Amino acid sequence: MSEVTAKMVAELRATTGLGMMECKKALVEAEGDFAKAEEILRIKSGAKAGKLAGRTAAEGIIASYIEGNRGALVEVNCETDFVAKDESFKEFANDVAKAVVVNRPANLEQLSESQISVDQTVEERRKEIIAKLGENMTIRRFEYYETENQLTSYMHGNRIGVIVEFQGDEPTARDIAMHVAASRPQCVSSDQVDEELIEKERHIYTEQAAESGKPAEIIAKMVDGRLKKFLAEITLLGQQFVKNPDQTVEQLLKENDSKVIDFTVYHVGEGLEKKVTDYAAEVAAAAKV
Repeated sequence: MSEVTAKMVAELRATTGLGMMECKKALVEAEGDFAKAEEILRIKSGAKAGKLAGRTAAEGIIASYIEGNRGALVEVNCETDFVAKDESFKEFANDVAKAVVVNRPANLEQLSESQISVDQTVEERRKEIIAKLGENMTIRRFEYYETENQLTSYMHGNRIGVIVEFQGDEPTARDIAMHVAASRPQCVSSDQVDEELIEKERHIYTEQAAESGKPAEIIAKMVDGRLKKFLAEITLLGQQFVKNPDQTVEQLLKENDSKVIDFTVYHVGEGLEKKVTDYAAEVAAAAKV
């Protein structure tokens, strides 16, 4: 049996990215055989990923990839913003976005089983990164585009991502993508707004206007005016352009002979419940042990 030295442990940590004690235990178990120790850690990493699977992953990043008329936007989550800034985690998210475009999966299950590299699936890479960084990670969602139109994207750091399907001027489309990130429209135009939502708003405005005591025809005009304003606020074409509030997005597009067909916008952790950790309490509890 070879003696396990600090240098051997350091080398194994550098190779695997795992913790010092895990590496030392693996080397002891492998009787100093570096290759065998690495194999032991690879086998155990799957178990480690399983242990972490129940932990909330509400941080993370948005990544995009466009290749010609095909593109993808993905959200990959982790537990802390510290890991979200790790280069290997960022690389994984970018590779997942590329894997969507290359493999064209229909759902998350197919994406997990698809190849992220020649000798590795997306799921295998995910578990490998979990073992390295020690946090649960999930691929939450993705949107895939394959179109005869043009595609562009905008990333606000790594936390907000937008992909836009358009016709016309690309610089204008990029500005629109930035606008979507900032203003968060629900859809492109008012004819895409759910009719049930419109009727709900109409009912609310009607009840509010009725309290004014004005004649029915005046109330009808008031309701129509409020509804028109509401639709302008939630639709891309109706919104005031973020870089020039004096014109609407629709006016900007017409001015540049361009058209937006569709868009997708992701905000990291949107709709997820984040776990709040009281680090002071944890430290105090640890001090009592």
